[in-house]
Amino acid sequence: MKEKLLVFLFCLCRITFSQFENIQDHPILSRYKGSEVLHHEVKEYGEYYILLSPLKGSSDKDIENVKYKKLEGKITKFLYKSPKDRSAFEIFKNYEVALKKAGYKILFCGKDREIYGVYQFLEKKNKDYLGGWDDPDKGWYYLSAVSANENTYVSIFILSTFDGPRYSISIIEKKEMDTGFVTAEMMEESIKKTGKITLYTIYFDFDKADLKPESKPTIEEIAKLLKKYPKLKLFVVGHTDNIGEFEYNIDLSKRRAEAVVKELVEKYGIPKDRLKSYGVGPLCPISSNSTEEGRIKNRRVELVED
Repeated sequence: MKEKLLVFLFCLCRITFSQFENIQDHPILSRYKGSEVLHHEVKEYGEYYILLSPLKGSSDKDIENVKYKKLEGKITKFLYKSPKDRSAFEIFKNYEVALKKAGYKILFCGKDREIYGVYQFLEKKNKDYLGGWDDPDKGWYYLSAVSANENTYVSIFILSTFDGPRYSISIIEKKEMDTGFVTAEMMEESIKKTGKITLYTIYFDFDKADLKPESKPTIEEIAKLLKKYPKLKLFVVGHTDNIGEFEYNIDLSKRRAEAVVKELVEKYGIPKDRLKSYGVGPLCPISSNSTEEGRIKNRRVELVED
């Protein structure tokens, strides 16, 4: 059952910023009383970095060397503006107490100069929208926490401004990327409509062209499709992201495509002349390679009708 965290000291209020007028708080964590939403963003699957230790510097070196945890899953982000007469410390303590009461484990708490680099950390690592900043000596607070079952993580950054405290809340719910199992029937339908099918459930050992055992169900479905249509011929095309040398990725993608063909020919009896293997490396991305989410989408195998 999905956990639900209610911050009893908080309550909902009418949002005056029209762009976010109908935005609701996350089911597990509500806003501080009287707060307004300045920004809201949801990703069904992405990556997020939470801070686990002090970060006194803001240079790229400081940010890369600090202790943090990389998470993947559904990411929900909020940026709130609280009433001007509240303090950043008051908001921080409310969330800290509420999280502990709900059984969350606090992973890290920091304040003021000991987290001087947190603003840059959140912007650079997570592309968080924070909307301007002020002197940390006026009151900065950060905490990261995890639920008892370790399925949900929370990152909260609170800072004082001339117009009252502003705070960002990011909630990361761990889950696998929704790739889905592709059946022979689904492959058939896609090839008929678009001339190809994109597959994410053919897995390889890291940096190698060796098929992993988890690929077997998808390979079996490809064989089933080819046996159903004896005249069907396919190009098996390997794709990679753009991490690493270009020539290496081209070669790796070709070897992976060859591995799929070899498996279908040797273990499922598909005639070799019905399959042609090619590798295009990073040349045909379907998403940006600037994020891990995009790179995952670009690492794939496609079957293209010959």
